[in-house]
Amino acid sequence: MSGALLIPAGVALVLLLAALSVMIGSTVFSPADVATALLAPTGGESDLVITGVRIPRMLLAIAAGAALSVAGVVMQALTRNPLADPGILGVNAGASFAVALGMTVFGISQYSATLWLAFAGAALASIAVAALGASSRGSQSAARLVLGGVAVGAVLAGATSALSMLNPKAYATMRLWEAGSLAGRDLGVSGLTLALVTGGVVVALLLAPGLNVLVLGEDTASSLGSRIRAVRGWSLVTIVVLCGAATAAVGPIAFVGLMVPHAVRAVVGADQRTVLAYSLLAGPALLLVADLIARSVIRPHEVPIGVVTAILGAPLLVALVVFRRRAS
Repeated sequence: MSGALLIPAGVALVLLLAALSVMIGSTVFSPADVATALLAPTGGESDLVITGVRIPRMLLAIAAGAALSVAGVVMQALTRNPLADPGILGVNAGASFAVALGMTVFGISQYSATLWLAFAGAALASIAVAALGASSRGSQSAARLVLGGVAVGAVLAGATSALSMLNPKAYATMRLWEAGSLAGRDLGVSGLTLALVTGGVVVALLLAPGLNVLVLGEDTASSLGSRIRAVRGWSLVTIVVLCGAATAAVGPIAFVGLMVPHAVRAVVGADQRTVLAYSLLAGPALLLVADLIARSVIRPHEVPIGVVTAILGAPLLVALVVFRRRAS
């Protein structure tokens, strides 16, 4: 399929999966039921489920999938590390620690409150990583950022475990969030997450030319006149916004930010502009598929979506590595 047809096909796939996400669940609704709930609601149970549960969940899957996949592209370009994901800069660890602190110490359990706690924790952890990754002259290198992320993540993970021992009962409510879940979020949480992710995606697309130069190496980028410090700084801001919003809303979902950029590059090449554009569609498609599987395999119960993405992601990532090795 030519590049000119991939984008429309991707958009059509996401729209189809979004429609299936609204219709399929513990109760299956017909397209007529969905149309009635949206255009001529009667206030019945089906209308409330569609508009109050299914649509917010679908929007959240699209927002989180786009955020994690686009952030993965930016992370891998920024660190020049093909294994970079939201955990490598301490984003997940910061969000988890902030949520654990709020739940176990202050008794906060509402999603509207934990959303901001997780976002703040992700932002503070990323700021700490950026500070540790800076040299005495204020510049940053990929190696310093990675080492800083590993150090901050390890410290915060240990602190989160300590909090869980102090208050096991309160920490038990956090387990579902840690496994990754789209359930229980209302339209306000979905709308806020979607707005934050939209802003982060716009900045990421504007950074694409600078990221194309940055992946060539710092010396080459400097010789070509690229503003390395500005690109790195805005890339970190973008990562914080995208990963912070997604992790705060749905938990630390694994493999999306790692797997999607690899799969997209295998199809469209290494140009960051193209990779970002296609990842913006592939990420939501993957998360919508994972959510459909999570709701269907043990209906009427559901599997945490983070478990599904890990089961889907690990074999696919291994297959991509084997394919690239054979191709080389």
